[in-house]
Amino acid sequence: MAESKAPDSTRRSEKSRRAIYAAALSLVGEAGYAKTTIEGIAARAGVGKQTIYRWWPSKAAVLLEAFLDLGEQAAEAAGGGAYEIPDTGDLAADLKLVLRATVDELNDPAFEAPTRALAAEGIVDAAIGAQYVEKLLEPQAALYVRRLRAAQEAGTVRDDIDPRTAMELLTGPILHRWLLRTLPLTHEYADALVDYALNGLAPRSSDE
Repeated sequence: MAESKAPDSTRRSEKSRRAIYAAALSLVGEAGYAKTTIEGIAARAGVGKQTIYRWWPSKAAVLLEAFLDLGEQAAEAAGGGAYEIPDTGDLAADLKLVLRATVDELNDPAFEAPTRALAAEGIVDAAIGAQYVEKLLEPQAALYVRRLRAAQEAGTVRDDIDPRTAMELLTGPILHRWLLRTLPLTHEYADALVDYALNGLAPRSSDE
């Protein structure tokens, strides 16, 4: 008589977790964050809502983890490994490359809906806001800081600039335009931000 094996609870839990991630992301994209509920996520994922509450305290916590996982899956699909802003020796070109990719991501419905939901929820929920900053925004900011410090070491950026402030000059306007939705978010806009940030706004003399 063949010996029966006990169900693999680890595999079952991972399958359920993946289903919950997918359900949360799809519902937020379809119905919006306000209309997404734990009950709705559970129903779409095919799990009991107590399963969700056992792992997460709120729908915002579910969405944050699902969104972080989405980013990890995208990174793996792109070849895996820790991402860094390229250092080709041409700072403007490198920054334009990464800002264009940011524009593409913010315009992608798969990323846009959960990003908007988490940005809004983070304002009213301090715990979610802190996690959003720690797990998503700070790691992204660090990429710019490292690239700008490398440019300082190479002598292409002034030694006295603060890389963190410089990073905000580049990314802040992108997020501002995206949040307001009043003007299109394009590659051309991203390129202009890099040119303005690196070259300044003051008129140049004829010998420059």
